[in-house]
Amino acid sequence: MSRMKQKYLDIVPALREDCAIANAMQTPKLEKIVISVGIGEEGKDNKLTQNMTDTISLIAGQKAVIVMAKKSVAGFKAREGAPSGIKVTLRGENMYNFFDKLVSIALPRVKDFRGVPRKGFDGRGSYNFGLQEQLMFPEVVYDKIIKTHGMNITVVTSVQDDKQAFTLLEKLGMPFAKGRK
Repeated sequence: MSRMKQKYLDIVPALREDCAIANAMQTPKLEKIVISVGIGEEGKDNKLTQNMTDTISLIAGQKAVIVMAKKSVAGFKAREGAPSGIKVTLRGENMYNFFDKLVSIALPRVKDFRGVPRKGFDGRGSYNFGLQEQLMFPEVVYDKIIKTHGMNITVVTSVQDDKQAFTLLEKLGMPFAKGRK
């Protein structure tokens, strides 16, 4: 069992008490984490796209997939069937391992890090935030990177309430920025 999964099991009683939950099945939990990268103009260069896919796969510990455009949009110079992004969905052990690595290793390595913004909740219990570059992860070898890129990380929880999702993530160790919500 991963360290983060054990931490979750340890905080369940306190979490149920803080959220005033009587039924154990309604306890907030992580469902999945989605890591996505928009590739834009870089989609025309197959070598760069493959490098980005390999980097995201290495970070996630699971193979990332290239997402193709579903329709052409002239304003974005997107063609139907052309690569438009890269994504990977993590569940189970991989999700907990990635979350542990993100919270305890990667985010503290960000220069001038003051915490992730509190305003990233979407109203349905999911939390979204972006990272400027991939170099903070320990698996990434700087010499093998062709171009640095950012990524969007979405943490999906089982609850429909942002306050309960915030409480869950805070108890799991997500370093939120100080201040109001």
